[in-house]
Amino acid sequence: MAMKFVDDQVLVHHYLEGNEQAFEVLLMRHKDKIYRSIYHKIREREIAEDIFQETFVKIVQTLKLGNYNEEGKFLPWAMRIAQNLVIDYFRKHGRMKMVSERNAKSEDFNIFSVLKMDTLNVEQSISKDELEKQLIQLVRYLPESQKDIIEKRIFQDLSFKDIAEMEDISINTALGRMRYALINLRKLIEKHQLVTDLD
Repeated sequence: MAMKFVDDQVLVHHYLEGNEQAFEVLLMRHKDKIYRSIYHKIREREIAEDIFQETFVKIVQTLKLGNYNEEGKFLPWAMRIAQNLVIDYFRKHGRMKMVSERNAKSEDFNIFSVLKMDTLNVEQSISKDELEKQLIQLVRYLPESQKDIIEKRIFQDLSFKDIAEMEDISINTALGRMRYALINLRKLIEKHQLVTDLD
């Protein structure tokens, strides 16, 4: 049977047993979606390509260390690695802000928007960078279903329709979870007295 028809999980096993071609098939199968998800957030081709390369280096390292979680599917797992590297990049460069919950019904919004930092002085850059680190930490305090929908919609670039089908829920339920996630995030921000430009 041609390798291209083999399930991701089987390809991972083949690769771990020494079959390099199995990983090439995984790469070819998913590279476009992973790259698009990175570029969609970065909007700079050269940087997106660097993060894309780093993503697959990390994937290989993690697989070879035996740390791949077989309960999860390969693509969402790979997307999470890419997502974490994008967050690391933004953390280093202080280029994120949150969106308000009123945008939750839009398919186009991104919870992190790239900011032009040219007009900010050093003090503002440092405070903004620190704020963004705290915002990322606060997402972890959301209920699991809300944290999950943020991950699927924002970091895996899934549409609300895709999320609804995956979770076996209505699109309205998916939209509602996203709305409540962003409302709860705002409450956490107020509780921790973070000053943001959410509006």
